[in-house]
Amino acid sequence: MSLGLPDWPEVGYIVIATVLKVESYGAYVRLDEYGEKEGLLHISEISSRWVRNIRNHVRQNQKVVLQVMRTDPAKGQVDLSLRRVSRDDKRKKLEEWKKARKAETLLSQAASQLGVELLDLYESDGSKLVERYGSLYGGLEAASKNGLEALTEAGITGETAETLSEISKDKIVISQVTIQGVIQMTSLNNEGVEDIRMAFIDAGVVAEEHDATIKITTKGAPKYRIDLMADDYKTAEFAMDKIVTSIEDAWSNIEGTFSYERQ
Repeated sequence: MSLGLPDWPEVGYIVIATVLKVESYGAYVRLDEYGEKEGLLHISEISSRWVRNIRNHVRQNQKVVLQVMRTDPAKGQVDLSLRRVSRDDKRKKLEEWKKARKAETLLSQAASQLGVELLDLYESDGSKLVERYGSLYGGLEAASKNGLEALTEAGITGETAETLSEISKDKIVISQVTIQGVIQMTSLNNEGVEDIRMAFIDAGVVAEEHDATIKITTKGAPKYRIDLMADDYKTAEFAMDKIVTSIEDAWSNIEGTFSYERQ
């Protein structure tokens, strides 16, 4: 059973399941995130079209992403649907599930090093990461990126913080995206070189404020290339817009020229 989840899934939950047995009227599945609990995927919930042969849609031992339609803990019953799960729901759930499994593996490694039980470590510290970062993996990913600071922000300190930080940095590789742009800028002021240098220093500050980092290289004055790195394209594009606006605003008080081109 996955850490932090309730004993039974609620109606509307998207869950991961393994097909145990296929019958003419539906398929019995095991809810992978909820221990050994089982559910029924009725044939009417497999596809929005008529199902001629159920085995053309599900097979034994197949992993499936399903939506919970009804749950009755007293009877031990969970009714599920495949046809109500969109492709985007499936993609997001599989990604979330893989990350959750990795996070629990890393937390288990930390528990072993600290000499404590996994469940105890989750309740004392792992749950703090969930509260602060939205998920256990999100917290460990933050620890990989920002080290002890990310853990202390969640209220985790001492040997536990050091252990989680070391494991996270070793096992979670932060992938980033890079976008580029070219700025052309000139200054007729006597201190033109200093004006440009200060504008780029300010640009670095703006980048940090928007969760990005930049590298500026000259392509031969007055052209300068900006390489901007961030966790995703949405963040990167937003940060680049802010940086360009910041430089352009500063340059409005300078006697010179300014232009920007996205690469």
